[in-house]
Amino acid sequence: MSWLSPMSWFGGSGNSRHAGYQNENPNGYSSSAAASVSFDSAMTLSAFWACTRVLTETLAAMPIKCYRRMPDGSRQEDRSYRLWRTLNYQPNRYQTRTEFFENMMLNLVTSGNSYAEITSGGYVPLMSVQMQVQLLRDGSIQYEYTDFNSTKRIIPESNIWHVKLFGNSIVGMSPLGYARQSIGVSLATENRVGKIAKNGGKVSGLLSIDHVLNEKQRAAVRKNMEGIAEGDTDTLKILEADMKFQQTALSPQDLQMLESRRFNVEDIARFMGVPSVLINDTAGSTTWGSGIEQIINGFYKINMKPYLERFESSLKRHLIPRSDWDTIDIEFDFDSLLRASKQDRMTAKSVAINSGQLTPNEARNDEGLEDKEGGDDIYLNGSLVKAGTEPETKEIIEVEDENDQT
Repeated sequence: MSWLSPMSWFGGSGNSRHAGYQNENPNGYSSSAAASVSFDSAMTLSAFWACTRVLTETLAAMPIKCYRRMPDGSRQEDRSYRLWRTLNYQPNRYQTRTEFFENMMLNLVTSGNSYAEITSGGYVPLMSVQMQVQLLRDGSIQYEYTDFNSTKRIIPESNIWHVKLFGNSIVGMSPLGYARQSIGVSLATENRVGKIAKNGGKVSGLLSIDHVLNEKQRAAVRKNMEGIAEGDTDTLKILEADMKFQQTALSPQDLQMLESRRFNVEDIARFMGVPSVLINDTAGSTTWGSGIEQIINGFYKINMKPYLERFESSLKRHLIPRSDWDTIDIEFDFDSLLRASKQDRMTAKSVAINSGQLTPNEARNDEGLEDKEGGDDIYLNGSLVKAGTEPETKEIIEVEDENDQT
């Protein structure tokens, strides 16, 4: 079954959830797309490719950390926890941590669902387009996966790690499926521009003659004049006997459709949740400069943070034993995205040390430097006094210089 086939996404009318197959795509389309839309065709669009790449690579580049909650409420990093070591060093026999999370994120941002099979050797990503999710009448979920050899197998719910976007709580809604019309318009526009370019920029049209021709004459004229609108060679064509050529297709200049193509970029970026400036859309030149930092920070906090929360909460729900829910946290190091410049970090750490929030060694460790003797002590700036108190008078001791002859 095609992954874009119209299935009952909610299993009925409204947003209710019913037994039966769940689908991440719209229940129906108001009209057919301007061009055939699939994952492969969508990825040929530079805007869709760039958005997908920004999202997947940003998440996969973040380190993951494991923390153990202590009885006093503090958290300590735990690098010995088995699940963390598996995810961080070898999620499966085929992939590194970065490749694994790129694969998971790629499925999530395109189809709205990401699946990994839980095996004795690790976690193996499954292509979301080959997965069918069925809600059984007893409330359990059944996963039916179609392998590349077209064989289907049922995977128990306990053996699946499922990360999903917002939806009906069983499957997430597919950005690619719901962006079908916008992507189709973009594909049709690019295909048309490509055909014009392949044709040497020539356009079709009408050749008018003042008198009636017979079939033989029409064929001869059409053969002689087809180079006006066909082919990629530039030759001089002569129109005689009051022949007139009138184009019926858009000119190459019109076919550029700059405004339309720019809107397509913005529309795809809107569906994918990526600011268009981050995929090299320079139309809004005023966004560059000082404003780009705010745009990037906003993208991290508003767009990327929800993805991280989805992975972290799903990871705890599916992979961490219930007995460890209250003591173990496996998280993406979100602070690595917001890491400031070295000068700003040094200023912030100086303030933190002077106010007793960090020890010198903690600040050094954060920069990858070794501990120093005496660096584990808390320091406070002694110039701070309680409001409304008189500062203490310091005794001034005059030391006589040995060389002073007075």
